[in-house]
Amino acid sequence: MSDDHRSPPATSTNGHINVFWDDGMLDHHTGAGVFDSGIDPGFLDVLEKHPENSDRIRNMLSILKRGPISPFISCHSSTPAALSDLLSFHTQEYIDSLVEADKNGGKTICSGTFLNTGSWNAALLAAGTTLSAIKYILDGQGKICYALVRPPGHHAQPTQADGYCFLNNAGLAVQYALHSGCERVAVIDIDVHYGNGTAEGFYHSDKVLTVSLHMNHGSWGPSHPQSGGIHELGEGAGFGYNLNVPLPNGTGDKGYKYAMTEVVAPAVKKFDPDMMVFVIGQDSSAFDPNGRQCLTMEGYRDIGKIIHNLAYDHSKGRILIVQEGGYHITYSAYCLHATLEGVLNLPYPLLSDPIAYYPEDDSFAVKVVESIKNHQTQVVPFLREVKP
Repeated sequence: MSDDHRSPPATSTNGHINVFWDDGMLDHHTGAGVFDSGIDPGFLDVLEKHPENSDRIRNMLSILKRGPISPFISCHSSTPAALSDLLSFHTQEYIDSLVEADKNGGKTICSGTFLNTGSWNAALLAAGTTLSAIKYILDGQGKICYALVRPPGHHAQPTQADGYCFLNNAGLAVQYALHSGCERVAVIDIDVHYGNGTAEGFYHSDKVLTVSLHMNHGSWGPSHPQSGGIHELGEGAGFGYNLNVPLPNGTGDKGYKYAMTEVVAPAVKKFDPDMMVFVIGQDSSAFDPNGRQCLTMEGYRDIGKIIHNLAYDHSKGRILIVQEGGYHITYSAYCLHATLEGVLNLPYPLLSDPIAYYPEDDSFAVKVVESIKNHQTQVVPFLREVKP
C-alpha cells in the first residue's frame, strides 16, 4: 500500500498516548536454554534466549519512537516503587521473600521465572512505572497512558510469583485508582494467558471487574492453581465480577472481535467503570512462541478500537495500558503498534502487516463465545439487572 506510512499530525483529535518507561527494566536478565527452562541439555549448539528477554521490549520502544505512530507518542520517565507501595496488593511476607532472594544473588522462583541480579530493581521500576502512569491520568495530565514494562505482572498473585511475573503492575495501579477516589475499575486483559494474579487480587471485590480473554490452557501447577475457566466468577461480594473468556486455540481476529463485542463490551457497559485498565500481551498473535491464538495486526487494531469506544462512553476516555507478554521479537512490536492505533481510533492503519495472512474459520469460536455468554448471563447477577 502506498500510504502505509502516512502520519496524521500530532494535533489530531484522535488523541495522544503518554508512554512511561525506564531503561533500568532492561537489566532483568532471564538467561538462555531450552525455551524458558534455563536448561542447557548439552547437545544443542545454539541455545535461545528466554522468551521474556530485553530484545522484545527494545523493539516495542523503538517502534513507538521511530515508527509512523511516533507523532502521537510522548515519552515520560518514572521512578521505582517503594516497598510500602507494594503492600496495597502483595503481602509483607511475600515482598520480604523477594527482597531476601535478591540479597542472596537470585533464585528460581517457579518454572521459567528467574530472579537474577538486576531483576528486583527492574521489577520495582516496572511497578513504579505503572504507578507513575496511573497517577498521570488521575492528576488530569493525560487521558491515555501506556506503561511499557518488564518484568510483566499479571500472573503475580498477592502471595506468590508466577509465569515470569514478580509484582502485579496492573493490580497495584488498580489499587491506587481505588484509593484515589475511583469507584469502579474495569480491567480488560487480552494476554494469551489467564490474568490469574490480577483476578486473585480482586476476587472478593465488586469494585473491580476483571475480564480475561485467553487460550483455554487450564492450571499449570502450584504457582498457577487457577484454571481460567468460566466457573471462576469471584467470591462473596465479588461474585460475578471476574469474567473469564477461555477461547479455543486458533480463535483469530474475527473470533476475538466477536468475544469483545458479545461478552466484554456488554459487561463493561453494565458495570459502568470510571477507570479502564487495558492489559495487553502480543502473545495472542499468529506467530508467538507462547500462544496459539492467531491474532494479526488487524485483530489487535479492532480490539483497541473497542476499548477506545468503551472508555469514551464510561471513563471519560481515560485508559491505562499495561504491557504483559508478547515474545516474537519483531511481530510483537508491530502488533503493539496496531493495538495503539486502535486505542487512538485512527481512521486508517499507519503500518501494514509485514508477515500475516492467516485464513481463519471463526465458526467454532463463535459457538464457544455464545456458550460463555449464555453461562454468564444466567449466573452473574449484575449482568441480569435491567437498569431503569
